[in-house]
Amino acid sequence: EVQRVESGGGVVQAGGALRLACVAAESTGEEDTIGWFRQVPGKEREGVSSISITDGSTDYAASVKGRFTISTDNAKNTVSLQMNNLRPEATADYSCAVSLPFVVGGFLPNLYTYWGPGTQVPVSS
Repeated sequence: EVQRVESGGGVVQAGGALRLACVAAESTGEEDTIGWFRQVPGKEREGVSSISITDGSTDYAASVKGRFTISTDNAKNTVSLQMNNLRPEATADYSCAVSLPFVVGGFLPNLYTYWGPGTQVPVSS
């Protein structure tokens, strides 16, 4: 089982920045894609960004492209999501998820096997 835990959430003003981290509990090779998702109560989970552990390719939702950056450290233990120029509509619970080897997760939640507990990001206007 691959365990990752999110950190870095917290209240931020509109226009501000926040950096989320998705940290592996232990080093593992049982991963293909790490995805960041966000969810607001009563709404469907939304894919924000993803990164391939195998080749480093990244993807972003249109709503965050140019403002959010996903990256990983050399050991691939930490996957970070730098969020700049945050807007009030970004308020949500943010979770990172792991897809198994050879499963390219993209923005489809059903393709991810392991999920972190989430971290809250309230953006005040």
